[in-house]
Amino acid sequence: MTFPDRVSAPVVRQPGPDPVAERILLSPPDVGALEESYVLNALRSGWVAPAGPDLDAFEREVAHRVGCAHAVALASGTAGLHLALVALGAGPGDVVVVPTLTFAATANAVVYTGAEPIFVDCEPATGNLDPDLLHDLLRDLQLRGRRVAAVLPVDIFGSCADYGRILPLCAEAGVPVVEDAAEALGAVHAGRAAGSFGRAAVVSFNGNKIITTSGGGMLLSDDAALAARCRYLSTQARQPVAHYEHTEVGYNYRLSNLLAALGRAQLRRLDEMIARRRRLRERYAKLFAAVPGVRLLADEDEGSNCWLTAIVVDPAVAGWRARDLADHLDERRIETRPVWKPMHLQPVFASARSLLTGASERLFADGLVLPSGSALSEREIVRVLTATRQFLDGR
Repeated sequence: MTFPDRVSAPVVRQPGPDPVAERILLSPPDVGALEESYVLNALRSGWVAPAGPDLDAFEREVAHRVGCAHAVALASGTAGLHLALVALGAGPGDVVVVPTLTFAATANAVVYTGAEPIFVDCEPATGNLDPDLLHDLLRDLQLRGRRVAAVLPVDIFGSCADYGRILPLCAEAGVPVVEDAAEALGAVHAGRAAGSFGRAAVVSFNGNKIITTSGGGMLLSDDAALAARCRYLSTQARQPVAHYEHTEVGYNYRLSNLLAALGRAQLRRLDEMIARRRRLRERYAKLFAAVPGVRLLADEDEGSNCWLTAIVVDPAVAGWRARDLADHLDERRIETRPVWKPMHLQPVFASARSLLTGASERLFADGLVLPSGSALSEREIVRVLTATRQFLDGR
């Protein structure tokens, strides 16, 4: 059987963005041959269940990298935050201090326990928790007789919070710190690795993070009892007997051996991937250096892992808004994103108590996250930089 030739109208290209160019994403997974070999070896080993040698090794290797004694690999960073709060006794009637500028998972983990999140605004320069506001809030909560189960600083976009001030404040108030380092693996603050601060810390291995296990996270701590408690709860709180015995409610939170194998390969490449992101941030810094009214968020943090590069635009000085650049890049199939929408503006937390200065709302209005992934090719990077330069030249 034969088919008539199909006759198509000639394609007439209009000036402007290439309609067939692939979309450039903010931070796509960076995986290759090494990851394939690790996962294939794990699969061939027969260790497919949520236990096995790669899982044990991955915990040891991340703990060593961060400088902590104990690590518990989990299904998500959110699971780690939840378990840390449970292990610290957070529950109904308690409050937990959370930065308002963060992803919802930080606050959601608090709600899972029945405790009440109280949101605190950020430092304008970094987007991280404001220690001055934290000091005032802890004092006020003490005067009111409220039990503060924990403070959850977040290392925004890979830049550590000011632990040099936060940790002493919390120690004086007798409040434990749980570091939300979901975005910050590989970052350094005052000579210490992100993930090593507080009673416990949590990193994320979500698909867009600095390294990925597809989905996953890890709790890190020097507290042996806390880590053991979290490990026990993460496996449905099963008692160590031959039959299935449970004396309390647990959770199905463990990471699988296969995903841990992927994580081990990624961890071997962590420094290389951070270096690529840092070089891209430097190119952004050079591009915007002479642009009035534009700065890089946390631009003075040399210890950042450069997970995501965000700019902050002062529209009164620049003559344009962050969303104008976002629209321009979107037309050219280049993804951008506002910085996190503050939790106190989220409908689900509309009734929550907050201590605010307006800094997070200004960052939400004027901030823009640019493509930052280590998997971006040179051609893709040039596309982003060229499109951005075209926008700036047209203002």
